[in-house]
Amino acid sequence: MNILITGGTGLVGTRLSQLLTAAGHSVAHLSRSAGAGSAYRTFRWNPLTGQLDPAAVPWADAIVHLAGAGVMDERWTPARKQEFLESRVRGLHLLRDALATDGTREKALVSASAIGFYGDRGDAWLSENTPPPAPGQDFLADVCRQWEAAALQLRATGRRVAILRLGIVLSTAGGALPEMARPVKLGAGAALGSGRQWLSWIHLDDACRAFVAALTNARYTGVYNVVGPAPVTNASFTRALAAVLHRPLVLPAVPSFALRLALGERAHALLASQRVRPDGLTERGFAFDFPEVGAALTSLYGEG
Repeated sequence: MNILITGGTGLVGTRLSQLLTAAGHSVAHLSRSAGAGSAYRTFRWNPLTGQLDPAAVPWADAIVHLAGAGVMDERWTPARKQEFLESRVRGLHLLRDALATDGTREKALVSASAIGFYGDRGDAWLSENTPPPAPGQDFLADVCRQWEAAALQLRATGRRVAILRLGIVLSTAGGALPEMARPVKLGAGAALGSGRQWLSWIHLDDACRAFVAALTNARYTGVYNVVGPAPVTNASFTRALAAVLHRPLVLPAVPSFALRLALGERAHALLASQRVRPDGLTERGFAFDFPEVGAALTSLYGEG
């Protein structure tokens, strides 16, 4: 297959490109830069200006949409919040318009989303059928809802659409884990807030294998939670991380108010509780290589 990836140089995109290439697929990236020095063919696009190389979509048998501004990278100003949304949705609109004029109906779209869709839900188990909070109650849920709605619009072009709601992706190459591990390595690790909030995680390789399955198996349509089958509380995750890194946990939990003072609204992403089940993947027979958090962390950091 020829597979076109937006956000191909990000954490998931980089590893996914490697796995697809190793499996014999041809991979190309959609990028706002020329891709000089890239190992992959690069087509130019700019969703904010409506630019899209006219050769990109006809080349592809399937498209993966991963592009989007990082949620934790900067303080959530009104402009940054708008960028969160537009960086995800405008690209999908551009792809929709290109697919509407492309004559190949077999193409599939696999779009990332996030479990932020569910908002802060305490101890409740959450499945793909759990509705989001009402509009205006949770910013990240609002972004995810509009992100997914834009992806589902591509069904009108006759294409198969699968949406993968990612949990916290565990990798030492980037994302949340290195930031979570840093204070633990320094002996200053601690749970965040009450520590009772649920953290639904996924090993990077399992996340990318889910994308491969959705690309190559036509039974994958609709929404899938891409999380491991055994979520843990923030306190349990911190203890597991400290054990793998062979560091003590001696400090009390970081109070919620301190996180909010330091991070502003971004603290919500760390304090929200999301206890998510991967029902859709389980029904499709997906087998996790890393179903337990301890094994996942050990695979990333070794035995010490």
